[in-house]
Amino acid sequence: MSVPTYDNFIEPVLRVLQQSPTGVAAKEVYEGAANLLHLDDSQRNELIPSGQPVYKNRAGWAHDRLKRAGLSQSLSRGKWCLTEAGFNWLKQHPFPLSKAQVDHLAFDFINVKLTTPTDAVMLDDDGVPDTAISPQTSSPDDRLAEALAEIRGAVATELLENLLQVSPNRFEVIVLDVLHKLGYGGHRDDLQRVGGTGDGGIDGIISLDKLGLEKVYVQAKRWQGTVGRPELQAFYGALAGQKAKRGIFITTSGFTAHAVEFSRSVEGLVLIDGNRLVNLMMDNEVGVTSQQIKLPKIDMDYFEQ
Repeated sequence: MSVPTYDNFIEPVLRVLQQSPTGVAAKEVYEGAANLLHLDDSQRNELIPSGQPVYKNRAGWAHDRLKRAGLSQSLSRGKWCLTEAGFNWLKQHPFPLSKAQVDHLAFDFINVKLTTPTDAVMLDDDGVPDTAISPQTSSPDDRLAEALAEIRGAVATELLENLLQVSPNRFEVIVLDVLHKLGYGGHRDDLQRVGGTGDGGIDGIISLDKLGLEKVYVQAKRWQGTVGRPELQAFYGALAGQKAKRGIFITTSGFTAHAVEFSRSVEGLVLIDGNRLVNLMMDNEVGVTSQQIKLPKIDMDYFEQ
């Protein structure tokens, strides 16, 4: 018997989380859900192409849906917990859940983005797939594109959660790793972390040439709220104090419209918000591994010879 689909994991995951109000390790949720579903050894040993057990993958997708519904959250790396809204929802919807209730959680929040500042301006397209075409009429290529966008969205969410949970020093190192992957600096040693020195809010310095004559200054902060124009003006002033021509301001949050307007009114100032940062991490495989999938396509030239 095959492993149940991810929607069947929603109630078991909720049951396990409800028993641990202060949070529980994800691996314990996997096993608890598998036990509640009475999965046998053959089902637990079934793997997806990447090598992850299918039941863990599907429990993870169930938790993704619960997060998007606002019922659960990741307290720290590998630790899940119901939100206050989640506990209240369960009081109003006791177990066992009806199929309609499960379907609501499984399918009605797919395109819901997790919490972002309401006054933030998107620097890039959010990448949410267009689901106007029904699965019955969409082509396999359409479904593949939608699946890829959904997977990227889920990974982006996990990346942002991890960035918010690492130490400030580690976050600054990760940011410099991303910039190095983008081609800044000839060698990783050309990117130096200087956070904590009180040097005008500058957290990193990138040498664009071997002699260090041309530099790019970086500020990388995990802001709780949206970054406004005053913060950018302060950073731009720090650049002037260093006689620098280029600066990169990175935040896990977002930027207000006035901040974006200011960045466009000056030379050499680049903004990277949380959405752009995690997409750069995925595209350049920083903290992310990629799985290659081969799609067959007819070679018409071969048959014409």
